[in-house]
Amino acid sequence: MIRATQQTLYLIVGWSSLILGIIGIFLPLLPTTPFVILAAACFSKSSVRVHQWLLSRPHLGPMVKDWEQNGSISLKAKILATSMIVVLFSYSLIFVEVNLVIKIIVAITGVSVLTFIWTRPSNS
Repeated sequence: MIRATQQTLYLIVGWSSLILGIIGIFLPLLPTTPFVILAAACFSKSSVRVHQWLLSRPHLGPMVKDWEQNGSISLKAKILATSMIVVLFSYSLIFVEVNLVIKIIVAITGVSVLTFIWTRPSNS
């Protein structure tokens, strides 16, 4: 009973993450890659069939396979993510009037995410 409940929970989190990842393709503030990787991890624990389905998707599968096999992020994805982060975070830091503490948190978050991305190996 517990195992079935865990599998159901993993499936729900997996599908929710995949939906958020797909929305992130069109909304620049919502990251695609982490949500798709989380979905793949959840699917691998809940449904081999759904996990294989995700891996077979032409636009998402290669990213997931790179991550699962090598912990790598493609150079193209790194450059795209960096461009988006720099543009959007810079806009927030320069033009949005919020408390300095919030701006510091945004800056630290951006630098942390970029550090993580660029310290992962590239497959290309």
